Amino acid sequence: MFQVGPCCDHKVSKLFEYRISSDGAFVIYLKDRANEIYKKVEDQKSTRGRNQDALLAACLYIACRQEDKPRTVKEICSVANGATKKEIGRAKEYIVKQLEAEKGQSVEMGTIHAGDFMRRFCSNLGMTNQVVKAAQEAVQKSEEFDIRRSPVSIAAAVIYIITQLSDEKKLLRDISIATGVAEGTIRNSYKDLYPHISKIIPSWYAKEEDLRNLCSP
Repeated sequence: MFQVGPCCDHKVSKLFEYRISSDGAFVIYLKDRANEIYKKVEDQKSTRGRNQDALLAACLYIACRQEDKPRTVKEICSVANGATKKEIGRAKEYIVKQLEAEKGQSVEMGTIHAGDFMRRFCSNLGMTNQVVKAAQEAVQKSEEFDIRRSPVSIAAAVIYIITQLSDEKKLLRDISIATGVAEGTIRNSYKDLYPHISKIIPSWYAKEEDLRNLCSP
């Protein structure tokens, strides 16, 4: 198994204190994958002078994407030893550029769907199984429409809609904290989803009258 130097390996290990999965073996695999990505960039002697914490966090972000376990940059940022979202974003772009130069082809990052975040976000909010099921069905239906928002923003907006239709109403502020999406962004995503609500929300979960009672954006 490949290992980077002790210092760097310790930093990557620290990043993985953030539990990606309940499957310990898979967490180790993701750690190794992030290490491999870092080593490829490090071998090109181009990391000197760059923010190492941001580079390591970006390696973790890329590894999660490539293994279909995506995490938001904000989630990765929470364990990145002070690296900011902007720094991690720049590091990610830099790493992808370096890997593409090495391979001579584009780097496969995997496609992110709003549903990838739904169960975790709902769990953060303590939502019941029935409400979670409705949210998962709604976010899946939302992919049939051209909603030009990030998957994370769509997931947050769907949660807002679903909880407003239940007895488990959640404050916009709480959804923002649980998802890492700004309140204003959730409002704008809700505005974009609103015209399609009747086709997105499962019929078993809410009646047309309930949908009409939703606040107009």
